[in-house]
Amino acid sequence: MIYREHYIKKIREFYDSDLIKIITGIRRCGKSVILNQIKEEIEKTTNNIIYLNFEDRKVLATIQTCDDLISYVDNNKKEGKCYIFLDEIQVLNNWQEACKTLRLYNNSLFITGSNSKLLSKEFTKELSGRYVSFVIRPFVYEEIQEYCKELNKTCSISDYLIWGGFPKRLEFNTEEAILTYLNDLDNTIVINDLINRYKIKKENLFRSFANYILRSNSRIFSAKSIHDYIKSKNESCSINTIIKYLDYLEEAYIIEKVKQYSKKTKSELSYYFKVYNIDVSLNSIRCLDNHYDLSHNLENIVYNELIYRGYKLNVFNNNNLEIDFLAMKNNKKYYIQVTYTLALEKAYEREFKAFNNLDNQDQKIIISNDDIDYSTSTVRHIKLKDFLLMEDL
Repeated sequence: MIYREHYIKKIREFYDSDLIKIITGIRRCGKSVILNQIKEEIEKTTNNIIYLNFEDRKVLATIQTCDDLISYVDNNKKEGKCYIFLDEIQVLNNWQEACKTLRLYNNSLFITGSNSKLLSKEFTKELSGRYVSFVIRPFVYEEIQEYCKELNKTCSISDYLIWGGFPKRLEFNTEEAILTYLNDLDNTIVINDLINRYKIKKENLFRSFANYILRSNSRIFSAKSIHDYIKSKNESCSINTIIKYLDYLEEAYIIEKVKQYSKKTKSELSYYFKVYNIDVSLNSIRCLDNHYDLSHNLENIVYNELIYRGYKLNVFNNNNLEIDFLAMKNNKKYYIQVTYTLALEKAYEREFKAFNNLDNQDQKIIISNDDIDYSTSTVRHIKLKDFLLMEDL
């Protein structure tokens, strides 16, 4: 597995801190691999290390309570600072109580989990000032290329647009195997991590809702518009239920919402937002007859790549003309439009028109899957194949 220095370098400066290091993100994005890579790095300087994987039945059979965990560490640590690695800790009841105690006794704690319950209000209140968190994402294209090289295989941009960046799927060679893996992962996340955890009684309603949202990535929503769609399918639910369901998908790191920024009000509009899937495969596995939504997936991939590179993103409302991203980093602004192609006259006019009346001091960028350079004197065109390998805009 590739070494994910992009994340590890952010965690490294906290190795010896008594702050609890929380490594979280969607299932199967590579958290455990990163945890092991950190462990291997620390093993070069000390053997005072304890590692427990709470997905291992042997571990759960031995450690069932927070007191069991504290006793296990006390009985197995050596003199001096002990580095403790707890993988998928959220399955242990009252894990936070054990961590709060362990950090007081010259221990450095690293924990992983697959849902933001690790960072929910009830826990952050108790752990306030005692933790740092790091969210891990599925592979971006550069990481896919690196892992494929390790596997002695190739991965095209088209493959990335359809099947995304869950690391394990790259190990399969057929579309059938990839689909089987991704569908099983999807079922685990939606059923085990959401329906069971939140004891959702209207399972069919929630499945219908989740399918609609994940099929509709890179689109503007409001809670009311989603409610109206569900109602049109003769399903009964309240707007509050829709808001709650959206929160569930966010808590499992399945989707991320991006608020719209209005030029008129010079503020974020919280009631309108765009939804992006953490991985475009969550859209593709819901498509029939190989009719994949490449246009919206392309925008979703640009979103994922920009977030990975540290940009703060909003959707920008330019006098009722939507610009896909207002990206900000290091006090610089970038207005970014994303389209599959600029070859069609209507698409060309639409994408360039969105930049009307914007200050030329800020970069205006269009990203598309074209091979031709459509740059003008005021708008920079970046080919997708070049964008995916850029470190910065």
